[in-house]
Amino acid sequence: MNGNNTAVLIAMALYVTVIIIIAFVYARRSNKSSEDYFLGGRRLGPWVAAMSAEASDMSGWLLMGLPGVAYFYGASEAAWTAIGLALGTYLNWRFVAKRLRKYSEKVGAITIPDFFSNRFHDKKKILMTVASLLILVFFSIYVGSCFVTTGKLFNALFGWDYFTLMVIGGIVVFVYTLLGGFLAESVSDFIQGTVMFFSLIIILVGGVAMAGGVDQVVAFVQSIPGFGSLVQTANPVLVDKTTQAVIAGMPQFAEAKEFGLVAIISTLAWGLGYFGMPQVLLRFMAIRSSREVGRARRIATSWCVVSLFSAVAIGLVGRALLPADLLTSSSAETIFISLATLLMPAFLAGIMMSGILAATMSSSDSYMLIASSAVAKNLFGGLLKRKATDRQVLVVARATMVAILLFGIFVAADANSSIFDVVAYAWAGFGAAFGPVMLAALFWRRVNLYGALAGMLCGGATIFIWRNLIKPLGEQFEVLGIYELLPGFIVGIVALVVVSLVTKPPAKAITDEFDTFMRLKA
Repeated sequence: MNGNNTAVLIAMALYVTVIIIIAFVYARRSNKSSEDYFLGGRRLGPWVAAMSAEASDMSGWLLMGLPGVAYFYGASEAAWTAIGLALGTYLNWRFVAKRLRKYSEKVGAITIPDFFSNRFHDKKKILMTVASLLILVFFSIYVGSCFVTTGKLFNALFGWDYFTLMVIGGIVVFVYTLLGGFLAESVSDFIQGTVMFFSLIIILVGGVAMAGGVDQVVAFVQSIPGFGSLVQTANPVLVDKTTQAVIAGMPQFAEAKEFGLVAIISTLAWGLGYFGMPQVLLRFMAIRSSREVGRARRIATSWCVVSLFSAVAIGLVGRALLPADLLTSSSAETIFISLATLLMPAFLAGIMMSGILAATMSSSDSYMLIASSAVAKNLFGGLLKRKATDRQVLVVARATMVAILLFGIFVAADANSSIFDVVAYAWAGFGAAFGPVMLAALFWRRVNLYGALAGMLCGGATIFIWRNLIKPLGEQFEVLGIYELLPGFIVGIVALVVVSLVTKPPAKAITDEFDTFMRLKA
């Protein structure tokens, strides 16, 4: 290892050390009860709630997946996705956060499956069971995508074995999540969100300066057909279905493809996912007071807009600086790493690299904790052994984390996995299965248990059907190639409304509870 790599490694090791210390600091407080461990005792301030929600939400794809798409295909898909996510962030904080904070406390819920079950007085725990199983499946896959990011990061930096480093990264996340629970996770996510934010800005500004200024970057982007357009997408010429052709040191592009209305709607639909995203919704439930939601919303939205814009711009600037260095869509996801090592002194580059590590850790810790809470609190404590003690619930939660760790390693074993694609699948699953049910639970008094169950099952099933059976037909019929979240969300809403209206209205106790919960003091 040369001196530069040593300095990078030292910086990243210091960062990981700080995160593990945080876990030890909060370990005693988090282990007082399952509510403290899984929800932090509802004591998050607005800054921690906002920043941890966004950091855990964005994951490694913000610094790798999104810039990679922009680098390889140009602005259109990445930019419209970013716009959809920014809108979804604002709308979720604006309309869902305060209501969920109040209602979840009223019904005594500390997890998302808890909330669904208690909101509809589901004595047979059907909703809770289905929601818990969906969380376990999708978050286990999500954890794998985060481990892919870790492996790619260290492989690109040091040339070390991908699999070995991926496993080590997973174990580090597992250790501090196991020790510290929700409080440690949220505080560390606040730190990680800050690191991600400034890393993106510094790399963007430095990249533009090295490229010769904004005018030079714009001129290069405009020289590639469709690369800088929002209604066209660049069309790389591929020599073996994956690798872009290069002639005289310049990457080759064919005539631009249209990025039409269907494609724009498809990418904007990413924003719908927020209404069903457990790692974000839990922060709403955990914020100290509903009166602080407005401040948290402004913090979260500002962070999101700046970070997303910077990530897309880094992909475009990276192509101008390193036009022929990353010739596959998978390798393009390392453009942030390439720019950081190019622009920064070794130790500072290590701090920038910690931004990727931060994004990965802040997401995978959330996914592990939420999935383990679904199994331990909801399936074990709520269904199999209803008189389980807090100690027994915590033991089961930690055993579940071990299983998720091993499954995540299995999912991430393929070094060629696309971070963006894996995240897109799981994001759609949560958005379609939980989003319609969450909105109806908070805003429609007529929705009943059967409607909620139908919406959850039909929305989630549509994701699998559309992605695997219908979407492949998109080459013949453009509308069928739309992002599966949109049809899944629509099907979920329709199923929820129709089934609720054709079955018995909810009991008076449920509607009375719905009518009064918003009048509660924060």
